[in-house]
Amino acid sequence: MQGAEKGQQATLDGRDLRIGIVQARFNETLTNTLAQHCLEALAAMGVPSHQIRHVTVPGALEVPVALQTMADSERFDALIALGCIIRGETYHFELVANESGAGVTRVSLDANLPIANAILTVENEAQAWARAAEKGADAARVAVEMAHLLKALQ
Repeated sequence: MQGAEKGQQATLDGRDLRIGIVQARFNETLTNTLAQHCLEALAAMGVPSHQIRHVTVPGALEVPVALQTMADSERFDALIALGCIIRGETYHFELVANESGAGVTRVSLDANLPIANAILTVENEAQAWARAAEKGADAARVAVEMAHLLKALQ
């Protein structure tokens, strides 16, 4: 493709960013692990702790409304959604997974604000533990990178 720009290098310097985190408490041991690794990654990228607002909500279905309130405040450069939904024996898993995911996406698009979605949707607890640390850190990196990208595109 002639004249096409090469992809830009990801900027992972978070010193000037304000980040909001919404963590579901359901499956709290797992979501605490997500949060711990997310916060460690944000610190490693230079995001000062006083520029991070970390709140908790009961479960994944409550995450989007907290994200929406944060987005409406216009105080954040990026947001992060943390949660863990483990399949059970009923349709409830699909409902929570689908609706929380759609809610997070809608908030991001409506507010034109990057939201890193690290609400795990897994078959069992072992899968959740296998993903928790990496997905928490990934969410931090995605939030920082996308905050810079959206600023550059404006």
